[in-house]
Amino acid sequence: MNIIRALAAPLIDFALPPRCPACGTITEGDHRFCVGCWGKMEFLGAPCCESCALPFAFEQPEDSQCGACLAKAPAHDRARAVLAYGDIARTVALKLKYGRKLGLARLIAQHMERHVPTEGRAGMLIVPVPLHRWRLWWRGFNQSALIAAALGRSLGIAADNEILKRVKRTAPLRGMNPAERAKLLRGAFSLDKVNRDRVAGRTIILIDDVYTSGATADGCARMLKKRGAASVQLLCWARVIPDEQRGD
Repeated sequence: MNIIRALAAPLIDFALPPRCPACGTITEGDHRFCVGCWGKMEFLGAPCCESCALPFAFEQPEDSQCGACLAKAPAHDRARAVLAYGDIARTVALKLKYGRKLGLARLIAQHMERHVPTEGRAGMLIVPVPLHRWRLWWRGFNQSALIAAALGRSLGIAADNEILKRVKRTAPLRGMNPAERAKLLRGAFSLDKVNRDRVAGRTIILIDDVYTSGATADGCARMLKKRGAASVQLLCWARVIPDEQRGD
């Protein structure tokens, strides 16, 4: 089978050449961005706020927090994002979410891998931010669940798309301030007693596509911790950076 694939690969590449996930330009291989799009991507990582992944302009001590998180700590214990939310990150997220380019879930998961701690993986559980059943029925899939499954397969960490439920149907959060988002999401998530033992004492890697205010992640984290999770670490594809924090 591997020999057949190797022989067929040049023909497939000729007929269906690999293209940049963002702009569609032909690239050297699958799931690779073109040079132009790669240059526009703002990758995130250290130094950043331990709690919300807000990038710092200068090196900070390990586990440092931004002023907002010091004033009011998020319910989740740690947050990391692959990219700052911008044109490329938005295009990829929308192609997965609404364009039904489901293969992009694996691409996103590959970029997330570097943010998953190497220590203690045996005790981790990957859980996606859930969709309400009506939205899941309308869209046909949960993009965060696809990413979570791909990440779990790649790293050998258990992933469970059924543990956390969204029981409250909410309006789109776009345009709301953080307080409005938090109020709307109050009581939106549930974790039944059957699954309580699955999360008790474990480190939960909570998967979402875009981090805006943190209200959704906080709602999920509160429920997971209420059911006994030892730690909840948010991992997302893109994080919205407020204009005043960009320093430009």
